[in-house]
Amino acid sequence: MTNKIGALIIDLQGIEVTGEERDILQHPLVGGVILFKKNYESRTQLTHLCQNIRSFLKKPILIMVDQEGGRVQRFIQDFTRLPFMAEFGTLYEENPDFACRMACDCGWLMAIELLSAGLDLSLAPVLDLNNGISSVIGRRAFHSDPQVVIQVASAYIKGMREAGMAATGKHFPGHGSVTLDSHVAMPVDERTMPEIEASDMIPFAGMIKAGISGIMAAHIIYPGIDKNPVGFSNYWLRDILRNRLGFSGCIFSDDLNMEGANISTNYSDRVAAARDAGCDFALLCNNREGVIQVLDTLPFKNHLLEKDRWVVFRGSSEWLDKPYQENKRWQDTREFLKRLDERVAEHANR
Repeated sequence: MTNKIGALIIDLQGIEVTGEERDILQHPLVGGVILFKKNYESRTQLTHLCQNIRSFLKKPILIMVDQEGGRVQRFIQDFTRLPFMAEFGTLYEENPDFACRMACDCGWLMAIELLSAGLDLSLAPVLDLNNGISSVIGRRAFHSDPQVVIQVASAYIKGMREAGMAATGKHFPGHGSVTLDSHVAMPVDERTMPEIEASDMIPFAGMIKAGISGIMAAHIIYPGIDKNPVGFSNYWLRDILRNRLGFSGCIFSDDLNMEGANISTNYSDRVAAARDAGCDFALLCNNREGVIQVLDTLPFKNHLLEKDRWVVFRGSSEWLDKPYQENKRWQDTREFLKRLDERVAEHANR
């Protein structure tokens, strides 16, 4: 049993683990924790929280966060302020080699700062296209050109791997061409499969060929292709992602508490449906009642992942023989990101 972990990823309510949460985390169905701003006070507190989570568990668990940069960066104080990934796409237009080199260093810096605090991974990078349509994606995306996204994202992921962190691309097959935000609505995309394959899906296909470890499915319905949202669709996840694109890594659902996942008011139904469709991990955040409902009703033995499915996501910074702040690569990258931030601010004020 210790080589297996549960498929459910949950959140915590605050900066410390409560008594109830200790019980929840020990449930065999729970295999991961995703942290948010509400769980962060300082780097010292975060490190203690991660240590505490692991200290009382007699099983492995993955600790993760969305530390993309821009407006999606959960930990800011005591961490390097990360740019929107679109800044690397802009740099690529000016100097492709330099942009890729700095994207690699940024991915490395992001990863090493999290790993050294005790986290395993950031659910990154975004592989969506910035088509000027989706406000929830926007500058979180590297670029509007799929080939540019492939080049810059590959470099970013390379940096993550050099630090000891696996990458998770999101949101398959691409959230950049719908206007609605799946957090609060159910986006519908009327395009055909050939149209999607010729644009939004290209970065995912490229990263799969490059060996990306994880992919997160979007909460989007493509009615001309399948009536189910992607994260609940056997066709999208098994026929397209697994069989046609050849993805052999882990599939993450997006948060099943989002409106785009509202296939049922019963959260056990949502988790079971996502798993049946092909998701390895199911995220359920900011809904404690829903989590308890899932734990009370789903048979955990049907929702366990073997070690060879999840172990790649266990972070490692053991190679770091001194505090990362003393590492020249970190120092140089942090200085570059500071200058980049100043450049962005200067352009915004013109």
